[in-house]
Amino acid sequence: MDRQMTTHFISAEVDLRDTAEELHSAIEIELQKHGEPLRWAVTDVDVDRQKALVEGYVLVEASPVTA
Repeated sequence: MDRQMTTHFISAEVDLRDTAEELHSAIEIELQKHGEPLRWAVTDVDVDRQKALVEGYVLVEASPVTA
């Protein structure tokens, strides 16, 4: 039987990091809490709070439908 997959839109805040590589890793880790990251973008940065707002899509296994 094939697994059914669905996409979910996620908004998350992550702490700003010292390097782009560290920020990228932190974003991937945060999104993986919700599924497999497909694509994402940093949509806002709050310099005062040292936070980045990330919006993206993750792939998750769909819940089986019961009749």
